[in-house]
Amino acid sequence: MEALNGWWDDYFWGAMVVVRVFLCSFALMILFGLIGAAAKLSSNRIAQKLAGAYTVVFRGTPEILVILLLYFGSAITLTAIAQWFNPDIRFVDIPPFWAGTIAISLVVGSYATETFRGAFLGVQPGSIEAARALGLSNLQTFLYVRIPEMWRLALPPLGNHALSLIKDTALISIIGLNETLFVAKQAISTTGKPFTMYIFVGAIYLFFSTIITLGFMALEKYANRHLEVGR
Repeated sequence: MEALNGWWDDYFWGAMVVVRVFLCSFALMILFGLIGAAAKLSSNRIAQKLAGAYTVVFRGTPEILVILLLYFGSAITLTAIAQWFNPDIRFVDIPPFWAGTIAISLVVGSYATETFRGAFLGVQPGSIEAARALGLSNLQTFLYVRIPEMWRLALPPLGNHALSLIKDTALISIIGLNETLFVAKQAISTTGKPFTMYIFVGAIYLFFSTIITLGFMALEKYANRHLEVGR
């Protein structure tokens, strides 16, 4: 543990970066997943095709490759656009934080698309018929019946997606984001203690993964509380 002396602050702030990336990417993952699921379940064939292409492409491409393509591809595109308006501009890029966050949320969001689609299809037809019999509009049925039942069904796989997201944050160090793995590489170059540094990074990610697992277990218990009462 002596090798960690002088690096505690760096690891703390690196861990805070991991938390920020996770929270932003989790929100975007849910957004992409819901949009993708809605498109797949819609009657619009173009929307279905686009959603199908989205899931095929991002589920079949390694996360690290998506991060690199988005980061460098966006830099090339933004630079070309900026130079069209002002030839003196040399380089424009997306900050590594947002490039990495968007990339991993797109990848995990493609899996969440299928999760949400299956959860919507799993809503009991009787619940929808009961809502209509009570005179609820389509929007009210969606908000008060379909969404609550969908979330209960989606929570278990959604927890797995959250675990994938927290672990995928380590990949963003490849484009220079100063998170825990990036700090570990810097520490190793100074201390020459790779095993200690990587073990400590592993402990940080295990801590975050445990918190996420316990959080989703509590959410699942709360979502299924009416089932336990009915037994």
